Amino acid sequence: MMETINSKGITRQSAIQTVQYEVVLNAAYINGDWVTFEASTADSKQTNADETGSDETNNYALYDSHSGDIITTTRLCTQAHVDAAVNAASQAYPSWSQTTVDERAGYLNAIADTMEQQFDTLVGLSVLNNGKPIEEAKIDVSDAIACYRYYANLIIKQATLSEVITSESSIRLLKTYAPVGICALIVPWNFPMVTTAWKVAPALAAGCTVLLKPSEVTLLPELMLGNILSAIKLPKGVVNILPGAAEVGAAMTSHPLIDKVSFTGSNVIGEKVMTQAAKGIKDISLELGGKSAIVVCADVDIDYACDLIIGGIFTNAGQICSATSRLLVHEDIAEQLFETLKVKTESLQMGDGFATDTQMGPLVSKQQLNQVQKYFDIAVNENLECLTGGEIVEGSGYFATPTIYTDVPVTSQLWIEEIFGPVLVCKTFTEKAEAIALANDSKFALAASIVSADETAALEMALQIKAGHVWINEQQIVLPEAGWGGFKQSGIGRELGVDGLSAYQKSKHVLLPY
Repeated sequence: MMETINSKGITRQSAIQTVQYEVVLNAAYINGDWVTFEASTADSKQTNADETGSDETNNYALYDSHSGDIITTTRLCTQAHVDAAVNAASQAYPSWSQTTVDERAGYLNAIADTMEQQFDTLVGLSVLNNGKPIEEAKIDVSDAIACYRYYANLIIKQATLSEVITSESSIRLLKTYAPVGICALIVPWNFPMVTTAWKVAPALAAGCTVLLKPSEVTLLPELMLGNILSAIKLPKGVVNILPGAAEVGAAMTSHPLIDKVSFTGSNVIGEKVMTQAAKGIKDISLELGGKSAIVVCADVDIDYACDLIIGGIFTNAGQICSATSRLLVHEDIAEQLFETLKVKTESLQMGDGFATDTQMGPLVSKQQLNQVQKYFDIAVNENLECLTGGEIVEGSGYFATPTIYTDVPVTSQLWIEEIFGPVLVCKTFTEKAEAIALANDSKFALAASIVSADETAALEMALQIKAGHVWINEQQIVLPEAGWGGFKQSGIGRELGVDGLSAYQKSKHVLLPY
């Protein structure tokens, strides 16, 4: 998380005007140009979209999650567009892969520069289409910019050729890196522009050409990237953007000319992606689910601990793969902590993301709201003790109350399964070994958080908790320098950091005599 850029004034109306005049709809960005989708006869009919976004005219509706109203509609691309994009990426690859690191860094910095110039516009589209509070959207855009800049700097620092020390005195061994090839990148709806930057920036830095499929739920901010790429005159075919549904993703991951697949999303879809990528033995990266634990020790400042707990589960309305949705609190402070946590949670301001006092916005879609409602119903059936929340807010928009269940058994579905909403489940512990065991008792192992006045003890716990990223006494700050990814069913590989660049490179060795 980087320092955000100062903005002038971002409103719903300004965001809607951007949709009307700047976002290119009914088109895919292929070979450096917007390719318009031909409208069928049915598409001239009046749109009557259902809650899934589709309608009988094959238009796809994009929603304002605060009101539930349709912002606009667009047609989605098809497998034919995937074939065209793969061909464009294939034709661009030979020249792009041979560009100098300085050239590639220049384009990455140009993307970042243009995003900075359009900062307010991008923030407004994110709030409008995703629903997150404006301050969170500002952080997102700032993080995306920082990611492009990070990989611009990193690729310049990477040695083109380095000598490897061997035991043989008569030969030399040199190491270099080559781009993995043509990449299919599939990103989710919870962090538009951010996860896109996590994939696009290192792929371009490495010399790969790409097909990007943004989530059809949050297309509005993602489609602006095509305009940015045209503005900076990125060579044609290097990046192709395909606004499509699941069948487009499947066509990308199974295409014989794709060399690598990088997917961020649910485990159910991740397994399908892995199966599709197996044909042709494609390189693969998967960033999947989480059910992360936050461990609160007995020696903490309770007020500060509650702030970290709230930040870890209610940011982005809990729609974060690393959300610390399982709270493990020492029994000596549990009663006092729950009292404070209840008060703080119930004081959270829910509302319109464009309102400056909003602390938690709506869920992204009706489908996600129904998902959270399902778990509220399960909690009732399981007789879980609800400290606060547990309700869908009646009226317009997709709002669920920030919710906390205490004394939740480890057999509960809410303890085991990723909800992807503002729902916290809690247990107490007596010994640190018990807390570590509980934290590790999950099929997921993406992240964890530890709150303790004893940093040495907290570090010891961090080394024993199975997670790819651990925060100690800090909010969930994600830096571009830190590799991101988990163990177990939380995925394969790493994004961000040096590892993120390595994900799009293959090492090569050259042996020659002295």
